[in-house]
Amino acid sequence: MESYHYQHKVNYYETDKMGVTHHSNYTRFMEEARISMLEEMGYGYEKMEAEGVISPVMAITTEFKKTTTYPDVIDIEVKVAELLNFKIKFDYRMKVGEQLVCHATSLHCFLSREGRPIVMADRFPELVGILSEMLITK
Repeated sequence: MESYHYQHKVNYYETDKMGVTHHSNYTRFMEEARISMLEEMGYGYEKMEAEGVISPVMAITTEFKKTTTYPDVIDIEVKVAELLNFKIKFDYRMKVGEQLVCHATSLHCFLSREGRPIVMADRFPELVGILSEMLITK
């Protein structure tokens, strides 16, 4: 798998007084796409948390290119920008049709419930293999 695609239809309540999708929603869209992707891979947050692994967000970057409105359908392409022992950086390209509307990244670490770093290749080698296939090569 080189990338994962997720679609989100903008809801009326996600827009502001100007009728534009409020910027805070894009972080939610990223999370929806990432969680859906991991669940399809068989490694949803529920499974990882049951095995004692949490994955908090360390950083988010967002570049808005064009506004979206209700009822636009946003195609969110997810790739892996960086994959390290304890961290992963996801890359999100959000489009309406062929128009890029937002480019974003999210950086996550992998920790035990006690807050200790976890080497994902040791804990979930199959998942790391799948994610490696999605790595953006420059």
